[in-house]
Formats: sequence, structure tokens, C-alpha cells
Amino acid sequence: MTPAISLRGATKVFASRRAVDAVSFEVRRGGATALLGRNGAGKTTTMRLVTGILRPDEGAVEVLGGRSDSVAIRDRVGYLPEERGLYKQMEVVEHLAFLGELKGVRPRRARERAARLLRSLELEHAARARIETLSKGNQQKVQLCGALVHDPEILVLDEPMSGLDPVNAVLVKRLFGELRAAGKTLLLSTHVMPLAESLADHVVVVDRGRVVLSGPVGEVKASFAGNTARIEFDGDGTFLLGVDGVVSARIEPGVAELVLRDAGDAQRALSAALSRLRVRRFEVSSPSLGEIFSRVVGEGAPPPLAHRPRAARGAALEAP
Repeated sequence: MTPAISLRGATKVFASRRAVDAVSFEVRRGGATALLGRNGAGKTTTMRLVTGILRPDEGAVEVLGGRSDSVAIRDRVGYLPEERGLYKQMEVVEHLAFLGELKGVRPRRARERAARLLRSLELEHAARARIETLSKGNQQKVQLCGALVHDPEILVLDEPMSGLDPVNAVLVKRLFGELRAAGKTLLLSTHVMPLAESLADHVVVVDRGRVVLSGPVGEVKASFAGNTARIEFDGDGTFLLGVDGVVSARIEPGVAELVLRDAGDAQRALSAALSRLRVRRFEVSSPSLGEIFSRVVGEGAPPPLAHRPRAARGAALEAP
């Protein structure tokens, strides 16, 4: 089957800078792909190529088997840009109906669709409110409704959680799950790694305009499995950073998290710890998608240990 989205060597140059450099990946129909990268890595430019706003200078971008800048194709795609594009003087429902009509939806159908979307995001009370009176989070939800009002086959979502509080984030995540269940295709960029990990089946990581990691989420995580060890202990564990096979470490009183060169180095790290510490727990696990992202692109330090999610899978040894 023809993929929903296909990029083959897509390149976009601004002045002398290659914002997107020979990017290739596919999104299967009904699939969800997370496009991850640091700020300025090329995510938004890639999405603008997919939505036909920009044309590639080299390579090809196809959507639903046709050119991404074809009007007929663009009407089958919903795009949520990171920056807002709302008519703030309009009432919410009129704004959404207008956007639907621009995509060829009949007025009555557009209003029905708008009302249903507003209900799904618990925003029906604001249907007749002027957009400028809404909070930042509610404006983000209106913009999301605008990307969906014409019932597109593909959704391209650039930082869809931007500006949302935890309650609204749950509503939006639930809506995304419903869209996936309905067979919609999603391409989203996000800095909310738990969202990417729970929603996407594929991940593409870009850095400096190039793809540096790509594949099914499960396979990507499996390829890093066994490369993270957590040790809980009594004593001074600072020496662990110098153990052969330990690439990096975060060491705090009583606990250390080690990044290992490969899975075989776990036994060496455990032996070293047992020789000088009273080890209470040793666990080898798969890193989270956020940890993998940080390793691949080297973006900053990981969050404090207390706020890092435990791996879903892993082998643990309880010390006596």
C-alpha cells in the first residue's frame, strides 16, 4: 500500500543553510510518527514540506500518493502549526465553520463538526465567545479543532501540547487516541516525550536538518536495551564513573544511574559496585524515549533522578 507520507532525500535551503538536508522517511496509513529534535533541528520545515506550504529544493515529498502541494491533497490534510493563526475577533464556532468551508465542507456540516469537536475538548460553553477572550490553552484547543473540522485523513501536528495545562493535555491526548482508533494518520512533533512514547508507533529524530535515528518505537528502545543501569547503595559511589564500560553517570547520595557502553558491561559495573559498596538494588532496564533522545542528540542533562520514569521492562536484582 502507498504510504500516507513519503519523503525521499527532501532538502530545503534558506540562504546558505540547509534547514532540511536529504531527509527520508515514510509514515504508513493509519500510523503515528513522532518527529523529534532540538529547537532549530528542522522539524517545522519538514512539516511545512509535508503540508505543501514549502516545496523541496531537492528530493521528493509525496502525500497520499500525490504531490504535497497539490490543492486536492492539501484538502485531505489537517495542519496544526506551532504559531497560532486565529481570527481573534470571530466567535469560536463561526471561525471553525469558516475554516471548514474553506476546505470544501458544506456550512451546516461544518457547524455540526465544529460543535462535536468542541464537546470532545469540553469547550462547548465557549462556542459563541470571541476567540480573543479565551485563555491561551483554550485558543490552542480551538486551533486544534480548526485542523480537524474538515475531517482530514492525515494530521500534521507541530507541538500540539503547547500552552495546555495538565487537564487539557489529558483531553487532547484522549482525542488523539480516538483519532488513531478511527484510522487517521498522525505526524507530530513534540517535546513531551511521554506523549510521543504512548501515541506514536514510529519515531524519527532529526538533528541539524538530518535524520539521525528512525524506526518503530519498540525496535528503537530495544536497540538501547540493557544500556542503562540503576544502583541503590550505601557508601560513596563516585568511583563508578571510572569503571570500564561506563560511558556516563549521574551519581547522588545512595543512588546512581549509569549509561553503559553495551549490555555486557552491566556485570562489570555490578561487580565493581559490590566490591566497594553495600548494594541494595541493581537494575538494568530499557531507557525511556526521552533518555534515548538525549543520548542521540546530546541535548542537555537528564532530569533529576526522582523525576525520571522507571523503565517498563527490566531485570532487577534485590541485594540482601
